[in-house]
Amino acid sequence: MSRADEIFIANCRQILEHGFSTEQEKVRPHWEDGTPAYTVKTFGIVNRYDLSKEFPLLTLRFTNWKAAIDEILWIWQKKSNNIHDLNSKIWDSWADESGSIGKAYGYQLGVKYRFQQGEMDQVDNVLWQLKNTPSSRRIMTNIYTFADLPEMGLEPCAYSMTFNVTGNRLNAILNQRSQDTLTANNWNVVQYSALLMMFAQVSGLVPGELVHVISDMHIYDRHIPMVKELLTREPLPAPKVRLNPCVKDFYAFSVEDFIVEDYQHGAPIGRVPVAI
Repeated sequence: MSRADEIFIANCRQILEHGFSTEQEKVRPHWEDGTPAYTVKTFGIVNRYDLSKEFPLLTLRFTNWKAAIDEILWIWQKKSNNIHDLNSKIWDSWADESGSIGKAYGYQLGVKYRFQQGEMDQVDNVLWQLKNTPSSRRIMTNIYTFADLPEMGLEPCAYSMTFNVTGNRLNAILNQRSQDTLTANNWNVVQYSALLMMFAQVSGLVPGELVHVISDMHIYDRHIPMVKELLTREPLPAPKVRLNPCVKDFYAFSVEDFIVEDYQHGAPIGRVPVAI
């Protein structure tokens, strides 16, 4: 059993067996037909993934890892807020007629600030510190900018990364205010594991541990039968995932630089409705 499957199964069981239902509350999300999208949720989940042991790619069903990594590159490398720079349709519901999602995600990472080492954006500051001050306890990013929230198509779900170097290992904490378990759990884990691997390689470090902190982890009402179906499946061994060792510049990485071998996974579970 892969570690990603083990954690996913434990999280889903905790939500389904001990979670809180929002059915009696006034909720913001809704389905395409206008029906309120209720959830069963749990508070304060903390998951740990040791990337030195295996890459956390779910095997209970297929995770589109190429699209997930493409999105993390769209946010962190391209620092874009326009869906025309993205090779999937996942942000279409939150974009305006020009394709912009407003001052969200990549936009925030591209804003330049004045640091002691000069003017740069948050991504370049992390890269600079990993190479020049790796023992620092201040290597972090935050894209939840309150002044810009009214101009965001969607307020950031995964909003903060804190990096920490221990010996030659690069570790990180991902903070997330809200997570749709079926749609986004492994998607986000794959993305930020990939980001950690890229940052480690270009900084002369090795990937360590990703700690994922989720404030509100939930399963939507229409997703419950699909989640229960996944819980009946037998997990498979974790695939092997590695990076093209020739890439030494974060801005030179592409999806093709990720080599995924022996990815076995369960059958599709059908179209997953998305709450908006």
